[in-house]
Amino acid sequence: MFRRKTVAALLGTGLMLGATALSAAPTGQMLADTCAGCHGTDGGSTGPATPSIAGNAAVYIVDAMKAYQSGDRHSTIMGRIAKGYTDEELEAMAEVIASWPIHETSQQVDADKVAMGAEIYEDACTKCHDEKGSLADDEAGILYSQWLPWLNYSIEDFKAGHREMPKKMRKAIEKLSDEQIEAANQFFAGQPQK
Repeated sequence: MFRRKTVAALLGTGLMLGATALSAAPTGQMLADTCAGCHGTDGGSTGPATPSIAGNAAVYIVDAMKAYQSGDRHSTIMGRIAKGYTDEELEAMAEVIASWPIHETSQQVDADKVAMGAEIYEDACTKCHDEKGSLADDEAGILYSQWLPWLNYSIEDFKAGHREMPKKMRKAIEKLSDEQIEAANQFFAGQPQK
């Protein structure tokens, strides 16, 4: 009889502890790890149509996710994903992503366009995308070593009005030809320069 009561008590305690563990809120790390399926381990994308998210400013990540939630930022899938998170979860996730080192890609770029893009970068992009696009800023995402196709898709989204273009960026983009924009994207994609 004593043995049955002991086993029942231990079993009940185990179930209660298990239920408590299951009801614990997810950590920022757990939430950030859910991004790996598309954005790569520790935010380093391996797919050319998906950006690396590592190293972006936490406020930039939260703002982007909230824009996806509201529909203010065009997406194919991120809008649905973003709606699954609370504000607190977004902030916890963003802090972890911001702490990850910037991911560097290895991709084919045109050396002549990279050189042309370097000049355009100096004239038109440095105020917001400092240090070759690697400086995390509250308003500007990391462009340094991003996949070239993603950079091109992003510019097209801005130009088509699918994403709100900051006024400073609009002024700079309006002065550039398509060839110059492509060169600037090649410059960012070509980082780090070997």
